[in-house]
Amino acid sequence: MRAYFCGTRGSTPVSGARQSHYGGHTSCVGLAHGDQPPTLVLDAGTGLQQLSLALRGAPFQGSVLLSHLHWDHTHGMPFFRSGTQHGHRVDVYLPGQDADPEDVLARAIAPPHFPIRPKELGSGWTFRAIEPGDHELEGFSVLALEIPHKGGRTFGYRVSDATSSVAYLPDHSPLALGPGPEGIGVYHEAACLLASGADLLIHDAQHTAQEMPRLGFLGHSAVEYAVGLAERCGVSRLVLFHHDPWRTDEEIDRLASECEGAGVPVIAAFDGMVLDLP
Repeated sequence: MRAYFCGTRGSTPVSGARQSHYGGHTSCVGLAHGDQPPTLVLDAGTGLQQLSLALRGAPFQGSVLLSHLHWDHTHGMPFFRSGTQHGHRVDVYLPGQDADPEDVLARAIAPPHFPIRPKELGSGWTFRAIEPGDHELEGFSVLALEIPHKGGRTFGYRVSDATSSVAYLPDHSPLALGPGPEGIGVYHEAACLLASGADLLIHDAQHTAQEMPRLGFLGHSAVEYAVGLAERCGVSRLVLFHHDPWRTDEEIDRLASECEGAGVPVIAAFDGMVLDLP
């Protein structure tokens, strides 16, 4: 499996010299079977625009799994060039909302807030609900589980093929379930099931433990929680993801260096990063 990190920021895209290395696009990770084109995409933030580079001009033919419906995970869809080319197929899956999936997305992507609604993106686009449980998509096995996050139903995903597995929890608020052993959230069953033994854990790292008393109400995780979850679950590698939009390159470098003594290798994600698994 190959993972393309197209957008690694949280909350809002940013641009500036002090964020140039880690990048400013919001959440999007493309998954491919080896050196084939990516066919399964995790979230559709502004980073989705960058997935077209990995496709080398070819139309996208695959599925997009949305973890939840906040703007930083959906607003790349109208600007996805590979989803408009002849021969495209874009099957979008979102956590079930007891309403038509396209209608739900159109609450944010439709006039007067946007020129068109989702169904006008192209004839090859479909919009479907997904529920917790096991699924087969694009040759991958997908486990979807509901996890706590503020402001709407949110899923974490575990994606596996014959050789490797990726756990994806980009927005995660374990503090909502209680303080846990370190005061930064509970290592709860859904998070542990998704992460257990994964080759790669991509996890919300928007805050630090020191920042949580001031910012925890926003519904995100601390870097220290991500490390603790990875250690407890026997993860092979941890990727810090969903960086705070204000966090500079220097600050992210420092956070990553502070994790060097952890019981698991830790990488800070950046736009354009490609990882091969296992």
